Amino acid sequence: MNFKLLIGLLFCGIAFASAESYEGYKVYDINAKNVFEKEFLFQLSKDEKYDFFHLPKQIGTPSRVLVEPNDQYELENLLNKFGIQYIVIDENFGESVQAERMQNALMRSLSSGQRISFNSFQRFDDINAYLDQLAKSYPSRVSVKTVGKSYEGRNMKTITITNGDGVQNKKVIFVDAGIHAREWIAPAGALYIINQLVENYAANANLLKTYDWVVLPVVNPDGYEYSHVASRNWRKTRKPVTSSCAGTDGNRNFDFHWGEVGASTLSCADTFRGQAAFSEPETQIVRDIMHSLTGRAKMYLTLHSYGNYLLYPWGYTSALPATWRDMDEVAQAGANAIKAATGTKYTVGSSTNVLYAAAGGSDDYAHASAGIPISITMELPAGGSGFNPSTSQITPFCSETWIGIKAMAEKVIEKY
Repeated sequence: MNFKLLIGLLFCGIAFASAESYEGYKVYDINAKNVFEKEFLFQLSKDEKYDFFHLPKQIGTPSRVLVEPNDQYELENLLNKFGIQYIVIDENFGESVQAERMQNALMRSLSSGQRISFNSFQRFDDINAYLDQLAKSYPSRVSVKTVGKSYEGRNMKTITITNGDGVQNKKVIFVDAGIHAREWIAPAGALYIINQLVENYAANANLLKTYDWVVLPVVNPDGYEYSHVASRNWRKTRKPVTSSCAGTDGNRNFDFHWGEVGASTLSCADTFRGQAAFSEPETQIVRDIMHSLTGRAKMYLTLHSYGNYLLYPWGYTSALPATWRDMDEVAQAGANAIKAATGTKYTVGSSTNVLYAAAGGSDDYAHASAGIPISITMELPAGGSGFNPSTSQITPFCSETWIGIKAMAEKVIEKY
C-alpha cells in the first residue's frame, strides 16, 4: 500500500470513529412458519426500537431485523415464548459497518482519477461530477439539468440521454434511485443504467431510438451523505422535524392516499410520513419531474433495495389498478430475463400483496397522479446483512439488474 493511500485510510478511520458505531447490535433472521407468526412479526415491526430490514408476506421467507444490545434479550424472550425460529446472522453489526467503511474507502482510493468505478460506492459529489463529465464528452446525446436543491443545499441533477437525432418530445422512461439513504446499491444501479446507455451506446441503441431516458440517480442526497459519514443505517431525509428528530421517509411523503396506512405519525420513526404531503423539497422535485413529462413518460422505474422484487401499485391497498396486467407483463419480462441469464429469482406482484401496505409511495403517485402507465419499484438483491453489499458485489448486482431493466424497457417500447 502506498504512503498516500495509508494516510488517507488513517484519516478515514478518524472520521469513522465519530460516526454511529452500532457496536454490539445484532441482525436476526426470523422464520415465521405460519400466518399467526407472520402477523406477530408485523405487529412487532410497529415498535420503532426494532429496525426491520425485510418483512415479506410469504411464509418461509425470513424477516430480518436489526436490534440494539439493550433490546436483544426482550426480543429473544418473545420469540422463544411463541416458539418462533430465529438465527443471528450478524453478531456485531458495528464490526460489519466498520469493515464496510474501510473497504469502500480503500477501493475509492484505488480507483480515484477514473471517470466512474463500480468497484466502490460513489459519494454524491462524485456522482454529479460523472454526470457533468458525460454531458461534456457526449454533448449530442447527453444533457444534465439541475432540477432543484436538497434541504441542505445540494444540487440535484437529472441526466437526459438521447440518441442524438435531434427529435424533440420523444416518449420517456424516467428512473430514480436512492430515496432511502442507506440503500447504496440503488444509486449504483442508476449509475450503471447511465453508463450502459451512454458509454455502451452501440449495444443499447435500440433503447434510445424512439425513447429518451431521464435519470435522477439520488433522490435523497442529504440522507445518502449522512449514511456515509455519520449513521450507516439512516433511511430518511435530513430536514429537522422537532428539536430531537430529523427526516421524513420520502417514500411515504407523496400526495396519493398520503398517511393512510403503513406510515408513521411519529417524527422519530423511520417511516415518518412527514408533516404534510410533499413536505420535503426532494419529493417535490420528483413530483415536478413527473408532471413535466406528462404524456411523454411511459414508464417510471424507482430503484430500491433489498429483496429481489419487482413491484407495482397499489401500495396503499391490496386492490389492483385497472391496468395492473400491463404492469405485470412488463415486470414479468424483467424477472424472466434475469432468471434466464443468471438463475436469480425475482418475485413479481403489487407492493401490498407481496410485502405490506404503505401509502404515500412514489410509484403509486406516478401511476395515479402523474398518469405514467407503467410504474415499477425494483428492489435489488441483498448483500451482507441486507443493505451493505461488499464492494465486490456492486458490479455483479448492477449488471444483473441491468438485464432485467433492459428487458422491461424493451417490453414498454413494444407496448407503447
